[in-house]
Amino acid sequence: MSAKGQPTNEERRRASREPIKIPIDYSAVDVFFSEFASNINEGGMFIETDSPAELDEVVQLQMRFPELDGPVQVGGRVAWTSDGKDGAPPGMGIEFQNLTPELRETINEVVRKLRAEG
Repeated sequence: MSAKGQPTNEERRRASREPIKIPIDYSAVDVFFSEFASNINEGGMFIETDSPAELDEVVQLQMRFPELDGPVQVGGRVAWTSDGKDGAPPGMGIEFQNLTPELRETINEVVRKLRAEG
């Protein structure tokens, strides 16, 4: 826990995230953005952005992994945000929602390949 009683970034996530840069398109309400995800695991990802969506907002994501032929589409919820003032990049932590077992395995496989390459 941080000094303010908030969970730290490490405490928020249940699985380790791999540091990567992948292009992400996401939409929230009626707004569409293209940014980069800087880390990912089967539970969620961090998207670097100067304009994060509101906390608990539902977002639709489209990820383009170099290892896959087409984009991966998932839904998520903004679980936390960073304003960049604590030395971390500004952005938002997304918790994936309603992943199928096949999609969860696809994400895990990509993360395993990236970990092996890194």
